[in-house]
Amino acid sequence: MRLSKNLIYFFGALGGLLFGYDTGVIAGAQIFIQQELQLSDAEIGFVVSCILIGAVVGAVLISPLSDRYGRKKMVILTAFIFFIGALGSALSPDVLSLIISRMFLGIAVGGASALVPMYLAELAPANQRGSLSSLNQLMIMIGMLLAYIANYVWRDSPIGWELMLGFAAVPALILFIGGILLPESPRYLVKVGKREEAEKILLNIRTKSEAEAEILEIEEQSHIEKGRLKDVFSKWVRPSVIAAFGLAILQQWMGCNTVFYYAPRILMSGGTDATSAIRTQIILGVFYVIVTVVAVSLMDRFDRRKVLMVGALAMGLSFFALSAAFHFEGNKDGFHIFTFIFLATYISSFCATWGPVMWVMIGEIFPLKIRGLAVGIASLVNWVANWTVSVSFPVLEAKIGDVTLFISFGIICIIAVFFVKRFVFETRGYTLEEIEEALVKDETKKLNDKNRTSVAKAI
Repeated sequence: MRLSKNLIYFFGALGGLLFGYDTGVIAGAQIFIQQELQLSDAEIGFVVSCILIGAVVGAVLISPLSDRYGRKKMVILTAFIFFIGALGSALSPDVLSLIISRMFLGIAVGGASALVPMYLAELAPANQRGSLSSLNQLMIMIGMLLAYIANYVWRDSPIGWELMLGFAAVPALILFIGGILLPESPRYLVKVGKREEAEKILLNIRTKSEAEAEILEIEEQSHIEKGRLKDVFSKWVRPSVIAAFGLAILQQWMGCNTVFYYAPRILMSGGTDATSAIRTQIILGVFYVIVTVVAVSLMDRFDRRKVLMVGALAMGLSFFALSAAFHFEGNKDGFHIFTFIFLATYISSFCATWGPVMWVMIGEIFPLKIRGLAVGIASLVNWVANWTVSVSFPVLEAKIGDVTLFISFGIICIIAVFFVKRFVFETRGYTLEEIEEALVKDETKKLNDKNRTSVAKAI
């Protein structure tokens, strides 16, 4: 059975939905888990964060394995892990079983964070690669929204948290079936000597002239021996490493998962009661999706660097405004309205810029022979940065207060503006092979030229 082009992109991005659901659902489920299993604060904290430990493992393992066995097989394996991890979490009789299941589930979450953007980037035409690759971020946001809805719908069920965690098995099964039907990445096929099969796949999603031109470009870059770890840190790849690892760290240190994981806590600090905070989180989830849809539709109309710089500036201003609101308003009536507004402003800025663009660029900027390995390491860096923020936020909030903490996040956002301007090179409108050629020639700065020309634009 041959999938249509749209179904290929849908199933390719479905791992992002599972990523979003499985990381978002614990925000509400933890309340009921702690009550039923009678867990201490330390134990429930580990239940929440243990998925990140598995994610680090997945980020390290899945991408290199995809270089050896292909992207398609790793999509299927990831779906299987999602399925088993979700069922195991739902059926856990005690805290140890739950922790083991969620750590296992984390392997799929971390693997998907690296695999999905890479797979989509390798299938998408250059002039649509940003929009199609950013489908991953859209699906993550949809997954989070579904998780928030699940938290609310099953909040009064006697098996509420089991249903919340177990529901993820449904999209995991869909992804498993879809993964069997998905085509392999043409770039991987050319690399392993299956040119004719790669050409057939490209003809299904490109015009004949586009497919022929792309095959020739891929072949030019495919006669390169498989990359090793030391190749990732070789001099000519250094611009990609600095850009990718810097973006991966900054995306987390600018506070995105502080908002995603702790939005109800922040809202309650702003004067909202617990029930209203959960409902408000659903509203914020809808906001995530709407803004991301708009961002996806506009992704290939604006240079990636400019989008990142504008986004970081807007996120920084949002945090400064939020800190000012906390400082001047205290617990006065109506304070929660300002809290919601500034959180929504931050979220819209993130979802329109750093949310999708960071993952798109990480899937684009590495050369073919090390792409799987390098993307996996970048994803690992992102998950470690995620863990540092997730673990430290409650402690820092208690020690230095919301105002100082939000100002700190705002300063990091401003630092990100200057980092992008100095170290990140443009990728919009270029084929992956043109980007690699610029790296080889040490001409990545020329990619920022406004008057640049590209094979992708000429096709």
